Amino acid sequence: MSNQPHKANTLFAKENYTWMIIGAVIIALGMVLMSGGKSADPNVFDTNEVYGAVRITVAPILIVLGLLVEVYAIFKKSNKTA
Repeated sequence: MSNQPHKANTLFAKENYTWMIIGAVIIALGMVLMSGGKSADPNVFDTNEVYGAVRITVAPILIVLGLLVEVYAIFKKSNKTA
């Protein structure tokens, strides 16, 4: 029996977790951009608020980009030598 601490084998390396956090932040940013505020007058429908370029184009692109970063983070091989 040795007194040295046993190093646990983890599924991902630190770099993988960093990429996962980056992907989660990108997804969260896309969700925030897609969410909307309430209208000043609830009886008036403003198409510019609902169908703006940020909500319809930019936010979904960010969410898909974040998901691609997450896939990259999962499949990235670590450079550590066991």
